[in-house]
Amino acid sequence: MVESDEAPTLLMNEDKRVAVARMKPVPGCSPSFEAGIYSANDWGRDAPAARAMYEYEKVFDLLGECLDSLSLDRPNRGTSRWNPLGGLVNPGETVLVKPNLVKESHPRDPDGWQYVLTSGSVIRAACEYIYRALEGRGRIIIADAPQTDSSFSTVASLLQLPELVSSFRRRGYLCDLFDLRREEWRIREGVIVERIKLPGDPSGYVAIDLQTKSELFRHGGSGRYYGADYDHVEVNRHHSQGRHEYLVAGSAVIADVVFSVPKLKTHKKAGVTVGLKNLVGVNGDKNWLPHHTEGSPSNGGDERPDGVGLGFERRVVSSLRDVIMRSPLLRDGAHRVARKVGLALFGASDQIIRSGNWFGNDTIWRMCLDLNKAISYGNADGSVRQGQLSAAKRHYVLVDGIVAGQGSGPMNPDPFPSGLLIFGTNVPSVDAVSAFLMGFDPERIPIIRQAFKCNELPLANWDWPDVEVVSHFAPWNGKLKTIDNSSTFRFAPHNGWKHHIERVGR
Repeated sequence: MVESDEAPTLLMNEDKRVAVARMKPVPGCSPSFEAGIYSANDWGRDAPAARAMYEYEKVFDLLGECLDSLSLDRPNRGTSRWNPLGGLVNPGETVLVKPNLVKESHPRDPDGWQYVLTSGSVIRAACEYIYRALEGRGRIIIADAPQTDSSFSTVASLLQLPELVSSFRRRGYLCDLFDLRREEWRIREGVIVERIKLPGDPSGYVAIDLQTKSELFRHGGSGRYYGADYDHVEVNRHHSQGRHEYLVAGSAVIADVVFSVPKLKTHKKAGVTVGLKNLVGVNGDKNWLPHHTEGSPSNGGDERPDGVGLGFERRVVSSLRDVIMRSPLLRDGAHRVARKVGLALFGASDQIIRSGNWFGNDTIWRMCLDLNKAISYGNADGSVRQGQLSAAKRHYVLVDGIVAGQGSGPMNPDPFPSGLLIFGTNVPSVDAVSAFLMGFDPERIPIIRQAFKCNELPLANWDWPDVEVVSHFAPWNGKLKTIDNSSTFRFAPHNGWKHHIERVGR
């Protein structure tokens, strides 16, 4: 990073700069251990406390390095008065801290939650700097809507979030931890057997209809969208006849600042999950969210490619779904049998491209960008503000790439201890840098490429090659398009994206 006498001013959502800090290896520690993957015998009797403190101190220092590379609050750098987020966050404001709390477990590794969830140490470090900017006046809400079959209490316990909230409250800070879901499912053998109503967001929910400003406007998938449940009627009801509405958590709408803290991972439907995809966790009902369009490209769908045996499986699945929806008393048992038969006949989704889990998914990126528009421009009464990027809600992103996930993300990834923290005040720019450093081509990932091209309710006023990277790591400085391929990582993409998004020459 080149030093100068003038400290650049961050322009909230309109700043092209993205800061990157990389954890330095420590002699005698394996990369996985140093980056934060631990097993029960790494620390001995005092494992939880020792591990948490060791990791937090390293992460706090790394975040300081990341923010310092942007020359924030330069006059106070190196002193106890240093307040790098001052001006980005102001005293008296409410800040929604949005981590990735998707699931408490990994299907293959008992310790795999550490590269599925945002690190508790990263969340804590972010909150410390935010409270410094609030100067004792303001509020932090830590909140997410995990996968519907997840245990929020277990996730929170793994990350020590209740202890974090209690410690802030003892210091006199206003801090809350919310599960934004309205419902939690109990799953048996992959099938919903119980639906438990939850209190949800204390601030309620806001239905925001983007209408013609939606990225789904004129998409042509209405009537064939598939949401989060086997009841496809619900999702299509909210995306038809010119209506494209989303149920958004009130805490996200009323917050002065959204501070997103995603985990850096590959994603089966979107290619990658970083800041843009992370906002799926502020919706109140995932069955309002189109995940893919039934069919193949030849008939306007994106469920899977043409010529991959769509016809027979689609007919079987559609018939079973109709039976299940008409027979509520038999629903769970019939669905369980259907899943077992389906796996035997057609194979698992990690091996077979289905359900939009591939690079041709032309639906999910639109839904994700719509959620970003709803949060950036939506009002508490459900109306949508007009105007340019300068009128959008402040939305910052701190990416936890210390132990990232590659391969079959987001739920079944392999660990990639990249040691990264990435911060920026413009979400598409942060996502572009994240994907590039993973070794991927942002131009070939629709959720990133199209985020720079929204004509209605813009999310950026430039294109991804013009994003500027700043870092204390010398090779990662300058326009993103000028960063040397040899200096970046080589993440393995999800099977459905393999040989499509990898950067040439990486």
